Amino acid sequence: MPYTGNVTVGGPADVHELTHLIISKAAVGPMDNNAYLLRCRATGAQLLVDAAAEPGTLTELIGGSGLDAVVTTHRHADHRQALADVVRATGARTYAGRLDAEGIPVPTDVPLDDGDEIRVGACRLTVRHLTGHTPGSVALVYDDPEGHPHLFTGDSLFPGGVGNTHGDPAAFTRLLHDVETRLFAALPDETWVYPGHGADTTLGAERPHIEEWRERGW
Repeated sequence: MPYTGNVTVGGPADVHELTHLIISKAAVGPMDNNAYLLRCRATGAQLLVDAAAEPGTLTELIGGSGLDAVVTTHRHADHRQALADVVRATGARTYAGRLDAEGIPVPTDVPLDDGDEIRVGACRLTVRHLTGHTPGSVALVYDDPEGHPHLFTGDSLFPGGVGNTHGDPAAFTRLLHDVETRLFAALPDETWVYPGHGADTTLGAERPHIEEWRERGW
């Protein structure tokens, strides 16, 4: 079955098979969060993006191959409810944006800054710091050498707009600026976007609507 990115809580993961990296997307409750397991084909190394909830579901997804790292995209509780259990079960190293690390109850082994790289076996992810939804939110870019980039945005970019800035105009301006300059200006339209909740999208599908977002202010 071709990958669609359409998953439901309690349903199976959807698997996006790339040349060097396998991406498994699962939805977990109670807030319908997305969690992504990245597996390097060459080495078997695995990284989890957001241990959001349902530790049993996530450890089953991880399987018996172990887990090298967990990246928490931002400090909000719905993106880290299973973090302590997953780390306890796997011994994985923890990564999070430097400015959000203090707000995450599980200690962060590696604080992240814009431009940092994280390795998943032979594959590399580049960190993009996006301020506005939280001070230290991060997105991760996998620039597939055999295809287009793949972008994990947490709650900073969704189909239809940027993440919630809770009615704060200054935070909205900062987030839109960072999304424009660090994502849209740097990556092509074919970039596949994996958000923290809901369906996937591409930068090309969202790019024509940036001015609409700016005008509406959210």
